[in-house]
Formats: sequence, structure tokens, C-alpha cells
Amino acid sequence: MVDFKVVLSDTKNGKAYNVAATGAAASSFIGKHVGQEVNASPLGFDGYTIKITGASDKNGTPARQSLPISGRRRSLLRGGVGFHPVMEGQRRRKMIRGSEITADFVQINAIVTQYGSKTLEQYFAPPEPEAETQPEEETQPEE
Repeated sequence: MVDFKVVLSDTKNGKAYNVAATGAAASSFIGKHVGQEVNASPLGFDGYTIKITGASDKNGTPARQSLPISGRRRSLLRGGVGFHPVMEGQRRRKMIRGSEITADFVQINAIVTQYGSKTLEQYFAPPEPEAETQPEEETQPEE
């Protein structure tokens, strides 16, 4: 079974939301690439379109958009996703993942590119507590 945690960023209000994608919702991401726009209906957000901006696997290895494979590779990097050089011209061989989403990923980062009829705040609003009725106290006659 495939499970992902999708971190959905809303650029309108600057908030990020965590969505657990399991089963068919998670399977809809398999085979997609970082940088690709996908329909968010399998996650329960009708009318929304999201763009995959990044991902990482269970070891924390990031996915790099410039590597169009599905596995992990040790690559010589000089900056960008997976390596941030300290000195000018510094390069380093680091382990990175390809941009294709596979079942090995545990987190997918995405931003909203097209909004639906409901706002994300309405989807993630805590349920309103029901009005609790207080049981009426029985009065005892005084003796």
C-alpha cells in the first residue's frame, strides 16, 4: 500500500496544510514528475489543480527536477536542491532522487495553481462543536 504526506502550500494566504494521501489518492501521484501539474480531486479538493514542487523519501533524500529518473543516484552537484555550497565554485557528490514519483517517497510538496469553489480554510476548518444541552437538575423537596 502506498502512503504519502502531501504538504499543500496556499500562495494566497501563505499557509501550508498537511494532507494524508492513501490508497487511490496516493496512487494518482505515482508516475508524475516534480514540476508537473496534477488534479487535486483524488485528495478531496474538487476544482483544485496543484503543482508538485518537490518530494523526499524515507531517508530524507530530496527529489531533483533536473534528474528525469525514478531512482536514487550519486551525482556531482554545485548547488540547488540537495546541496548548498559554502564557498564559490564548491562541488560535492551527493545522493539525490530523480523527479519521477514512486512508492518510495513519503512526502510530496505542492502549491495550489488553480482554486476550486471552496477555500482551503473551509476544508481544514475544525468541526464546530454541537450545542450541548445541560440536563435539567431535579429538585428535591426539603424535609
